[in-house]
Amino acid sequence: MADHLLDHVRPYLDQSMEERIAYILAPRWVGHQVALQAHERLAELLARPPALRTRGLMLVGPYANGKTMIAERFAVERLRAAERQRVWVVQTREGAGLAHFYGSILQALRAPVGNNRDIGRKAEQIDHLLGSLKPRILIFDEFHNALRGRARDVEAVLAFLRRIGRQFDISPVLIGEVAVYDFINETSEMASRFELQAVPRWQYSEEFLTLLDSLEGVLPLARASDLSDEPLARTIFQLSEGLIGEIVAIVTAAAVAAARLGAERITKSGLEALHYIPVSKRRRAPLRNELL
Repeated sequence: MADHLLDHVRPYLDQSMEERIAYILAPRWVGHQVALQAHERLAELLARPPALRTRGLMLVGPYANGKTMIAERFAVERLRAAERQRVWVVQTREGAGLAHFYGSILQALRAPVGNNRDIGRKAEQIDHLLGSLKPRILIFDEFHNALRGRARDVEAVLAFLRRIGRQFDISPVLIGEVAVYDFINETSEMASRFELQAVPRWQYSEEFLTLLDSLEGVLPLARASDLSDEPLARTIFQLSEGLIGEIVAIVTAAAVAAARLGAERITKSGLEALHYIPVSKRRRAPLRNELL
């Protein structure tokens, strides 16, 4: 019974409904090919010899496609394996200006931010922390936020990325939408410092079907859903628009509903009952008009 589930998942069928639902809703790592490739490239940056002109990496792709999870998973794995933290993740703040950018770094390094207007003081504080903590990789998530300010502020951000390699032997990793790729490649000087790891939308392919099989194996439902069979797989793909964050959200929501209703399997009618609206259509969704 329940041969469609992985061995460590089957015992959850004997747990209470709330415990099962909590397990279904828990965040989970999906180690697909692009994610593993990205981890390999990040590992290469971590293991590289010292350099005065360090190279960085761009993880670029659409929103809700797993870029942040790739970076955070890598950072957590290295933190567990190392005596000191060598990989730090900076959540680049929304809002234009150098002060916001420096504030993001200080927050990531767990330092007091202080006066937002005192940019010079922030720069000195960051230099002191980088010299003390000696990070090897700084990952800037949502880096496109730093590119929306005045031209002189954006140039100062790029100058900072160049300087931390020369002065502190740090490899910067930039995560964001395609605007990051476009901006970095506007000049040969910056383009020569960053390699690209694309995180594209999924295609309807054997790899996508394998992903669905993997998800089915970790969701404790008593009956097999056969997610990779038509038309179920096609429905999930159309609703998700090839975004892995949406794929997981749709399958998770359908699994919760199947458990609560006693169906114990995901079906096409169950997916339709979710009334799930794809990302590209939410602006035009009928629900939006009810908010006006």
